[in-house]
Amino acid sequence: MSTVDPITLAVVRGALETAQREMTLTLEKTGRSSVFNLAHDYSNALFDHAPEMILQGQDIPIHLGSLIPAMKAVAEFYGEDIAEGDVIYHNDPAYKGSHIIDCCMYKPVFFEGELVFWTVCKGHLTDIGGPVPAGYNPDAKEIYAEGLRIPPVKLWKQGQRREDVINLLLTNMRARESQEGDLNAQYGACSVGERHLIRLLERYGVGTVQAAISELKDMADRQMRALIREVPDGSYSGTAVLEDSGHGLGDLPITAHVDIQGDEVAIRIESPPQVPYFINSYEGNSMSGVLLGLMMFAQLPPPYNEGLYRCVTVDMGPPGTLCNASEPAPHANCTTTPMETLTDAVRLAFEKAAPERVSASWGHASGINIAGLDPRRGNSQYVTMVLASIISGAGATSTMDGWHSRGPLCCFGALMSGDIELLEHSYPILIHRYSLMTDSGGAGERRGGSGTRLEIEPLEHTMTAVAFGEGRQYATAGAAGARNGLVAPKLGRLIHRRVDGSETAYTQNAMLEISPGERVININPGGGGYGAPFARPVKDVLDDLRNGLVSREGALLDYGVVVDESGSLDEMATQRQRSTS
Repeated sequence: MSTVDPITLAVVRGALETAQREMTLTLEKTGRSSVFNLAHDYSNALFDHAPEMILQGQDIPIHLGSLIPAMKAVAEFYGEDIAEGDVIYHNDPAYKGSHIIDCCMYKPVFFEGELVFWTVCKGHLTDIGGPVPAGYNPDAKEIYAEGLRIPPVKLWKQGQRREDVINLLLTNMRARESQEGDLNAQYGACSVGERHLIRLLERYGVGTVQAAISELKDMADRQMRALIREVPDGSYSGTAVLEDSGHGLGDLPITAHVDIQGDEVAIRIESPPQVPYFINSYEGNSMSGVLLGLMMFAQLPPPYNEGLYRCVTVDMGPPGTLCNASEPAPHANCTTTPMETLTDAVRLAFEKAAPERVSASWGHASGINIAGLDPRRGNSQYVTMVLASIISGAGATSTMDGWHSRGPLCCFGALMSGDIELLEHSYPILIHRYSLMTDSGGAGERRGGSGTRLEIEPLEHTMTAVAFGEGRQYATAGAAGARNGLVAPKLGRLIHRRVDGSETAYTQNAMLEISPGERVININPGGGGYGAPFARPVKDVLDDLRNGLVSREGALLDYGVVVDESGSLDEMATQRQRSTS
């Protein structure tokens, strides 16, 4: 039984949530790069002294799951060598980080000389050094060719900023001013969170606050166990295929085995041996994929903390495999590929256990990074991940169509595309088009959300564009009998359009040089559909047709709905078409 009265519990919970939200607002308002201040590619969390996660933000799933093992690895590395005023920085997957482009800051919170909390902030930097701008090197055969690895290191020691260490890090990164601004924003976020937590402790005391936090973790534990008990005991498996990325590796299957006994669940991942390509995932990052697949199935209400996973054990498979990579495996693309495929495998296994909870997958990330010299600012170097380029469609459910432009799966609606005008202001580019794509949503009784098309032209300079991700060869997975009659528009792809209008299309990862007058065009897949497409109400198909979400060809091939050139429904032909399938 809880030792904290309900009113105090609610106040403490609200104070924790406020601390996290203030951290998020600090990052948004003070971040220097568009990745921070426009796209919100960052995540915040609060940990207790254990350290266990006591609150996660409504942020990026690829960050949040890996924060749990990463926080423990950092705390273990320093042991008793933690003092008030310390701030630790880290990105290394060997210490349970996600990928080296996601840099994490950890600030211990002391109260009356006792370590009580940690405030934690992880963000995607626009560059991490290495041979390729923005950190995605498709030619890397080992992690040393990808960028700067940062094992746990103190950037502030007992309140003193270590300028030599910070200078060492920033000297190895492109667009130094942007990286330094984002690092300072992370420090501000952790400090704001610390201030809120200390005020909470001053008001209620350590004992009451810790008792409330214990109850919140128990509450999450009870909710997850209650859900697992409703699922029939047994062993279930799900397999998802990681598409061939173009280096002769072929398709790579990932299988999740789920064993449910009572109110406990064991998840075991089976994946191929690691490969000499940047799609390997170390254990910390893979944890994000597993937990996202679990939570897509569970769909539990808050609180979201480490108590959710007390009844869950995870085995990533032997070291040296794709989802449990060992040094020196290259890995920079791992937060999208294979993380999203791993998530699908886990989700599919759980859905076999409880088909009534089935939902379609979201579109996988298929995006670009850009870099060059900005002629408007004295040819200063710029580099960024264009987060707008990976915005894809959400999957449909049994009750509703998928949302448009809310993916990809790895970010699950938390990522923002940002204002196009601000992107053009920040970088020497012209964005000719940013729109939804006709016929990109997966077909089903409930249609998947539409993916996006982004067209960028560099201004007065040659721009490097690096394509990464997948979803270019296989359409997003649907559910409950969904299938696609028209497949090509549902796939991602990269197009290089030259001044004369000629185009080259790429369905695999590539690195291109784009000149003024040319365009790099990135097309993202939509979300998967739910249910048999011919069961979709004709009225809904006609509405999609009028709104440009479905073409006449898509209406026919995906939904069996026949429409003439004027847009009028041919009811008899539609009945015949649907009756033949």
